[in-house]
Amino acid sequence: MTTYRATSRTAALLAAGTLTALLAAPGAAAAAGPAPDRRDGPVLDGSGECTFPMKKQIVETPWPLQRVLLDELWQDTKGKGVRVAVIDTGVDDVNPQLQSAVDAKAGKDYLKPDKENPGFGDEQRGKTDGTVDQVGHGTKVAGIIAARPRPGTGFVGLAPEATIIPIRQNDEKNSGKADTMAQAIKWAVDKGAHVINISQDTTQRLDSDSDMAKAVAHAIKNDVVVVASAGNDGMDGALKTTYPAAFPGVLAVASSDRNNERAAFSQAGTFVGVAAPGVDIVSTVPGGGQCVDNGTSFSAPYVAGVAALLRAEHKDWTAAQIVARIEQTAVRSVNGRDNYVGWGVVDPVRALSDAPGTPPSTPTADPGPLKPPAPEPARLALSETPQERSERLATYTLGIGVVLVAVVAGVAVVIRDSRRRREVR
Repeated sequence: MTTYRATSRTAALLAAGTLTALLAAPGAAAAAGPAPDRRDGPVLDGSGECTFPMKKQIVETPWPLQRVLLDELWQDTKGKGVRVAVIDTGVDDVNPQLQSAVDAKAGKDYLKPDKENPGFGDEQRGKTDGTVDQVGHGTKVAGIIAARPRPGTGFVGLAPEATIIPIRQNDEKNSGKADTMAQAIKWAVDKGAHVINISQDTTQRLDSDSDMAKAVAHAIKNDVVVVASAGNDGMDGALKTTYPAAFPGVLAVASSDRNNERAAFSQAGTFVGVAAPGVDIVSTVPGGGQCVDNGTSFSAPYVAGVAALLRAEHKDWTAAQIVARIEQTAVRSVNGRDNYVGWGVVDPVRALSDAPGTPPSTPTADPGPLKPPAPEPARLALSETPQERSERLATYTLGIGVVLVAVVAGVAVVIRDSRRRREVR
């Protein structure tokens, strides 16, 4: 069976046991060993801790949102009526920014009974609706998509009126399997998901006959936008293929940094569709407050949020057209796509801006700068016209006349001066 891993370094470190103490109690960061590489691991808050629930909110507006004119982005829609399934470690519905966003009745838990994973309080024990998140990973993913505005923080989801379908399919032990992932995707489709976000990946080769491939094909056939993270094993720069991101029709998302370049950890590959911010990402954590993390896990929901806005604004567009629109309007450094950021870094406002006609189902390379007009050859006259000859002769005649007048006048002056000199003598 294929085991799926959450594509943020937090979950990987949890699986290795290095962050268990850190999440268990405040002030335990020192006991957890040396701080992880800031390029490749979770970036914690200023104190070096990322416990949850957080007692304090992050007041500042996160840098990815500082680049987005939210008033312009939301001038037509905030995602109301769109349902986004988050297949992850669960989505907490206690955090105030997610309470009204999560549809617990449509949720599902595919892991062991919660008596073995009791959650954070008695009120969460025994839940099987996908709203228990002991890792915090799925809650962060959901917040980037649909966190509601809240006084005291600059953080908000890109589609703050969308609805989240919570599906718990993985945990800190990386218990997620290929069969439960396939079941989760089918569940999301049955519960009316318009967009599915999967911030998990595996490098094991999966062919078109696998349960996972069939589930993804089922979702796409039902016109669902499927967004998946590319993975965090890109430090060596080598091209790899991860699933489900590489399945046909899935929008695979890499991570970009503040310079719109590929984040060092982001997996490169021929399947990458776009990139989105994945460094120093703020989002919600279970119980309340926000935290900061890195990873393609948090780039994917950024794109899923944009997809939710497009689904709300253009109800007649197909899933393929929405994917193409996101790819076509991305900010590029080349005319086409590359294996590091795909078609470019997602631009939410540009994606939502009015576009003439219906978007194509596949993106196209930029046409490049316009070519200058070809130079026109100079006209070569082999003979002159009668008019040109007359003008030429007239010019000659005039010139000769002027010269003769000047000569005559000069001779007259000489003769006059000569006579005057003789008279004086």
